[in-house]
Amino acid sequence: MESTPDNSNVDTLNDIGVLKRREIEARIVAPLIERFAEEFGEDRVVELARETVVNVARSQGSVLADAMGGNDLAKFADSMENWTKGGALEIEVREQSTTTFAFDVVRCQYAEMYKSLEIPELGALLSCNRDGTMVEGFNPDIKFERNQTIMSGAEHCDFRYSLDSAEVDVEIKST
Repeated sequence: MESTPDNSNVDTLNDIGVLKRREIEARIVAPLIERFAEEFGEDRVVELARETVVNVARSQGSVLADAMGGNDLAKFADSMENWTKGGALEIEVREQSTTTFAFDVVRCQYAEMYKSLEIPELGALLSCNRDGTMVEGFNPDIKFERNQTIMSGAEHCDFRYSLDSAEVDVEIKST
């Protein structure tokens, strides 16, 4: 049994919106994690789930870059449509340039959904945990920083993506 998704198959699940996708995933993954934790111990099962989720996210980031037709910050910013579909995230852009994409999430229906499913503790594992590694797959030169999340009780999430200006210069020269 292969433990990673087959990237040769086109993933069209974002057509329904990432929020709905995460709900579908959570409704099956949460009971599996709970049952496996009973059988094998919570710490180990949660760690394996975390490793799996970040590996899937990294792979999905690479596929996303291909689908977007590039992996610069502008293309990454354009991809936000998948996560904000239907008002799933309300964001306030703080800065957007060739080297920076900074925004705050001021409403997160993902956090609301995990809370309504009575699994708020899995929200960070199944959703927030993906953000940094997904961008690694999209473009390993993009740096990601986030100091707080709504999922963990903050008033907003502070997403900061940056690209060294030397990396941007290389991209411009190679096009």
